[in-house]
Amino acid sequence: MVEYRRSSHTIYDIKYHVIWVTKYRYKMLRGKIAERLRDLIRQGCEARKITIVQGSVGKDHV
Repeated sequence: MVEYRRSSHTIYDIKYHVIWVTKYRYKMLRGKIAERLRDLIRQGCEARKITIVQGSVGKDHV
């Protein structure tokens, strides 16, 4: 069963599909850059209490 978030007057379950692309789709998200980007995204989501359901870092997009 889905875990719903609750507020004083609402019950909700919101999901977003986010794609971030490098300028001109340059293939620069490799190696340490890709690892650092993944870590930064995870830290930002943890700080905002966002659950990542699925994620991947490609060479030119996240």
